[in-house]
Amino acid sequence: MTLPQGARERRVRTGGIELCVAELGDPGRPTVVLVHGYPDSKEVWSEVATRLADRFGLHVVLYDVRGHGRSGTPKPLRGGFTLEKLTDDFLAVADAVSPDRPVHLVGHDWGSVQAWEFVTVRRTEGRIASFTSMSGPSLDHFGHWIDKRLRRPTPRRVGQLLGQGAKSWYVYLLHTPVLPELAWRGPLGKRWPGILRRVEKVPEGAYPTPSLPSDAAHGAWLYRDNVRSRLRRPRSDAYAHAPVQLITPLEDRFLSERLYDGLEEWVPRLTRRTLAAGHWIPRTRPDQLASWIDDFVTSVERERAGEAAGTGREEGDTPVRKAAAGRYAERFGGQLVLVTGAGSGIGRATAFAFAEAGARVIAVDRDAQAAARTAELSLLIGAPEAWAETVDVSDEQAMEELAAKVHTEHGVLDVLVNNAGIGLSGSFFDTTSDDWRRVLDVNLWGVIHGCRLFGRQMADRGQGGHIVNTASAAAYQPSKALPAYSTSKAAVLMLSECLRAELAGRGIGVSAICPGLVNTNITDTATFVGVDAEEERRRQKRSSRAYRLRNYPPEKVANAILRAVMLDEAVVPVTPEARVSHVLSRFLPRALRALARVGPPL
Repeated sequence: MTLPQGARERRVRTGGIELCVAELGDPGRPTVVLVHGYPDSKEVWSEVATRLADRFGLHVVLYDVRGHGRSGTPKPLRGGFTLEKLTDDFLAVADAVSPDRPVHLVGHDWGSVQAWEFVTVRRTEGRIASFTSMSGPSLDHFGHWIDKRLRRPTPRRVGQLLGQGAKSWYVYLLHTPVLPELAWRGPLGKRWPGILRRVEKVPEGAYPTPSLPSDAAHGAWLYRDNVRSRLRRPRSDAYAHAPVQLITPLEDRFLSERLYDGLEEWVPRLTRRTLAAGHWIPRTRPDQLASWIDDFVTSVERERAGEAAGTGREEGDTPVRKAAAGRYAERFGGQLVLVTGAGSGIGRATAFAFAEAGARVIAVDRDAQAAARTAELSLLIGAPEAWAETVDVSDEQAMEELAAKVHTEHGVLDVLVNNAGIGLSGSFFDTTSDDWRRVLDVNLWGVIHGCRLFGRQMADRGQGGHIVNTASAAAYQPSKALPAYSTSKAAVLMLSECLRAELAGRGIGVSAICPGLVNTNITDTATFVGVDAEEERRRQKRSSRAYRLRNYPPEKVANAILRAVMLDEAVVPVTPEARVSHVLSRFLPRALRALARVGPPL
């Protein structure tokens, strides 16, 4: 078996068998116990465990569930995998690795199913500080969910039952005698790693382990010993006695999102997260999971410390609760987001929007003071962490240094927003070669540098991500007054479309945001060529006044950016005039060319 580097292994005896337990990190720090699912062994957690221990400094424990990996197998198998016996195992592990402090429990798939039992039975009360659940419901809650829909059927509820019933096809097969064991010990066991790579996009590596066929064969009794009995007679007292974080992969092939409807009534405090990924997120999204687990553990530890000191905490006072208040917290909480041009305007508003959703924000701008102010305010708004970086995006070497620094100090980005840009207006014949180079260096090459450097890191990580490039309605709306600016933004739009096609197979989305007239300071700093300094200042003031009168706030553009990432939108016109121009560019291009002769202000 392949354990994370630096892991310490021990054996814990319980119920006549020995469990194989691995530990990483400092035992003096909060303890996180990771429970694997079916047909996995503890190695499914190796990437998450390493990050929790090395990056966040937690004491991490992972163990092979009975009958799996290097743990002992109950004899006989029938009746050896009941939730009661699995709870005995968990308590034995918790007492061995953290005898004096409650542990933070994390479960995936069947690890989550059994962990719901741990966190809702009375005999574990006081031993669990928090529970993070992913891709595995409580069988009791599931039973009540089914019963409610059978007792009061509506078209929607019947559809939900049928939908989850179709997703649960494998559960029926696992209840058949002998056949699952034969399949796993035969062709299915051999083909399973390839299936995971093709269907679930699980990267190649030391997982699954060679014990997979026997793990899967033994694990069939998890279903046989528990599912039918609990779904028929679900407990009515299955209330969690610790805060719960629910992480829902939106592309899960086996579990419907609707399965967690009404979960709030069963838990004292529920934090919801969603992830655009499939079922095996411990392997495909370890960075995001580690960040969310650490965020939740930290918030609970702070709350417990406050209660011990008698000070308590106000509702919404923890980072997680602040994030939960945001509209997009389920999607972006804990994610690492970098925004260029974040010192003002759309960039600052976007940084604030991600901060409010609980993301960790890196504010980049060539104005050091403005970037620092954005980072400072992001912390106040709700970002668990925020940093400022001073970089000119047109400087390739500086951008390479920034990418290396971010990767070393913070990890790989989840979202990149290439927003930095400058304005330039004037006749084509008045626009010098230097003018062209300046506007293309920032508006186009700045985007190219960001996409190439940070996008490469996303692709190499293999956990998906999203790139947002701020273009403009000028990208598809020709204007005699904006030849250089419009050309730069049209190039950004096409670059985004090309990248979207190339990166789709890697789970990385690309969106081009195309704002119209937005009330920012771009007109205050825009260059007007072909006129003297006095006339340039007059035109800047006139354009700024027009934008202020239009008064479309940058916060609306920021909201469109978050929505574009969440929905993976390709081209997003923002403002009514941008949307009208986009429609005209597709269906009435001649009308748009006629309007181009008017020459609207920048």
